[in-house]
Amino acid sequence: MDPFEVRIRFTSHLTHLTASHTTHQRAAIFALKNRSMDEDLHSCILEQLETSSLNTRANIMYFIETLTSLAKQEGALEFVRMMQRDILRVVDAVVPGDGSGAANVRVVRKVLGGLGEKGVLMKDTVVELEDILKEREREGGEGNLFVNAGDEGTPKRNGARLDKRQIEQRIEEDRERHKRARESIWAVPGENEAEMERLWEEASEIGEDDYIAASEDMVERRQAIALG
Repeated sequence: MDPFEVRIRFTSHLTHLTASHTTHQRAAIFALKNRSMDEDLHSCILEQLETSSLNTRANIMYFIETLTSLAKQEGALEFVRMMQRDILRVVDAVVPGDGSGAANVRVVRKVLGGLGEKGVLMKDTVVELEDILKEREREGGEGNLFVNAGDEGTPKRNGARLDKRQIEQRIEEDRERHKRARESIWAVPGENEAEMERLWEEASEIGEDDYIAASEDMVERRQAIALG
């Protein structure tokens, strides 16, 4: 695949992340199989964090933990170094300073804790970022989704429009993550490795569906910008 195709495919992976860990593994494996373009792929992550919905940003935050963990295992340390370098930009995108991302504070806190435990981030860095999260949490009313009603009765939070569909999606994905966390306790040894090998083999070339998905995502983003 040429660089343009890789970016389209990876962007599609990012915008279609869900609470399912499989989607995160598939996207991470795709990145590792195209590690020669690590800087371009890293820029895709940052771009999506800064332009996508709050729910998508939360999913990408969880994905970052998966990517950096697998990157360390595979020796693709450039992914880890770039994330270490830009972690403040990442946090600022997922939990903006205007209070609009207060609902994501808990997500960021959990992922940062995991990155610290896995040695991706230094403990001091995690502590410093936690101070920022506490401030963002206070500014956003401790993560409440609603403060007042905006135009036409649409709920808003400090200027950020939150629709019912996004909120319902977030609730459902949080339930799915809790379910997966409970199931992982009973996972049979070797199952994760087998699943990883299967996903690695299935990482395929870009197809027509990827172009369609990318086009649909672009239309949705433009509509969101127009409504904003």
